[in-house]
Amino acid sequence: MTSKYGKKAQDEVGKALHEEKKGDLKSGTSGKTVTSRKQAIAIGLSKARKAGGKVPSKRSSTRH
Repeated sequence: MTSKYGKKAQDEVGKALHEEKKGDLKSGTSGKTVTSRKQAIAIGLSKARKAGGKVPSKRSSTRH
């Protein structure tokens, strides 16, 4: 069985979590400081996706 996430995703999420902990991580359009770990992980995965890393696709928003 292969892993769901690649090395690039791991690196990007790690960087995002470090930035969030230091208070340097900003959200995309609003530019507000990110305070949530979940949000930091989402930003890291998004960056990895854009960089072409191995990351599963986003969940559909219709899920309850």
